[in-house]
Amino acid sequence: MRFIKKEMEKDNYPWYKYYIGVKKHLDYPECSMYEMVLNTSKKYPSNIAYSYYGNKVTYHSFIRKIDEAACAFIRMGVKKGDYVTIAMPNTPEALTCFYALNKLGAICNMMHPLSSEEEFKYGINLVKSKYLMVADIAYQKIKNVRKELTVEKILYAPVCESMDPFMKIGYKLTAGRGAAKCDSDAIPYYRFIARAKFHKGKVKIASASDDVAVILHSGGTTGKPKGIELTNKNMNSVVLSGIEMNKVIGPGNTLLGIMPIFHGFGLGISYHSSFSCGGTTIMLPSVSPKTFDQTILKYKPNIIACVPSLLETLTSSKKMVDADLSFIKDVVVGGDALSGKLQNKLDEFLYDHGSEAHVTCAFGLTESSAGNAMIPKEKVKKESIGIPIPDCVIKIVDPNTNKELPYGEVGEIVINAPTVMKGYFNDKEETDKVLKKHSDGKIWLHTGDLAYMDEDGFIFFKSRLKRMIVSSGYNIYPGQIEEILNAHPYVKTSIAVGVPHPYKKEVVKVYIVLNDNIELNSEVKKSIKSHCEKNIAKYALPYAYGYRKELPRTKVGKVAYRDLINSEDVEEWYIEMRLVIKYYHHL
Repeated sequence: MRFIKKEMEKDNYPWYKYYIGVKKHLDYPECSMYEMVLNTSKKYPSNIAYSYYGNKVTYHSFIRKIDEAACAFIRMGVKKGDYVTIAMPNTPEALTCFYALNKLGAICNMMHPLSSEEEFKYGINLVKSKYLMVADIAYQKIKNVRKELTVEKILYAPVCESMDPFMKIGYKLTAGRGAAKCDSDAIPYYRFIARAKFHKGKVKIASASDDVAVILHSGGTTGKPKGIELTNKNMNSVVLSGIEMNKVIGPGNTLLGIMPIFHGFGLGISYHSSFSCGGTTIMLPSVSPKTFDQTILKYKPNIIACVPSLLETLTSSKKMVDADLSFIKDVVVGGDALSGKLQNKLDEFLYDHGSEAHVTCAFGLTESSAGNAMIPKEKVKKESIGIPIPDCVIKIVDPNTNKELPYGEVGEIVINAPTVMKGYFNDKEETDKVLKKHSDGKIWLHTGDLAYMDEDGFIFFKSRLKRMIVSSGYNIYPGQIEEILNAHPYVKTSIAVGVPHPYKKEVVKVYIVLNDNIELNSEVKKSIKSHCEKNIAKYALPYAYGYRKELPRTKVGKVAYRDLINSEDVEEWYIEMRLVIKYYHHL
């Protein structure tokens, strides 16, 4: 790389040479994700691995629980190479079973527990998953489509499983009140784990470094639903690289684990990172923007990893006016762009409240294990997404020619790193579109993100090649929403755009053109809204429904969606002001 050669001749950026690997490369162990945690349990057996609503579990106990779950899964029939779907929020049972399945060499198919019924059908049947672990909050939807799934056995794991008796009662009266109860078609978790004692003999570690460990779901760079295959080495390397750049995470420090485990940022950057180096994770299934301030003051985490919009809520909180935040040592944001203005605002807020931490930005995408660049502690540049993590090489290229561009010129971010996915599940055509061999003989991941690199190696994100909507750090693909809307018998055509939102940064706004013989009325609106709620995940549901006689077009006949984003609404609008569901901060 041109930049590396330049910096080798200078001594004023030793921090960059260290991280990029000019002086050294990291040694990545040839092992599974399970073995990373196993090694931690041997090194720090009495350290607290996680706390869940005050219930603390040491690494010694954590690995024992994992091994016990592995025995139970064997009794259930799970073997190496099986796909097991996990539709769970952040709970001890979810993480325990994830590592147990990894030990057995099974592949965890991670799904959003609040997915729509159609998304459950697609995601589960995509990999022909025979086993499903599902939270109580998602069980009703699974029951509704049970006969259409490839699933043979279901493990029912309520969110309150590891709560104390009083908290369980409170949960069932509030957030879990509408959750479906376990019936004869599923195995309750307590009965599942009891089966472990019937397994005789030692359970061997069956997962290797290059084996696929997890499938995370994303629209990818083209917007079509895909299963992203990440290996043990992918996940372990992003963790070790992140730990190398972030010296705060580790023994003696607590990390607030609020990013979901069905997302690369949550599973890899938050949980697996902490579990791989002896840190303590404060495990929470969700947090609302309205209660984020209370969460921070209650648990006093040393490290916060979240999306920028959630962190911003602290600056306007009355509870934070006189709060002492000296316990915060590090703040990492990802999943969305962080403006220089907001970064300054957050840094000043932390300083005024006694914290020496600076907000650092991280960049990555699911196809590369959610971590590829980060702001180093030694040098900060506002509005930058950072420099490449160790052993990750990033180029800015012309999207049409793949030719590397000079410093300062905007082009597509491409990545070559041990974090890059194996590919899209059972989709060679789409895989070949993003994993391309360049003239140097290496395979590069084409991200679909536009940015430029300055002469110091800092990357500055500009925009996306595709018109993807990012809401609270989650990718929402307009094409999927439009396809669902257009399938409604009343709808002639539609378009979905992203509009600004105070907490989520963007939310979905749809413009709908009805069929010629359909008259707009309350029944029509209700029917379309119900159709969306049934087929679109809650985090991607439109916040605003607009009706027009026609959509604006460009000179070549394409829908001018940018005109809609900036237009003043003159048509009748039906605004859906949903209550914030306490269980997920991104809803």
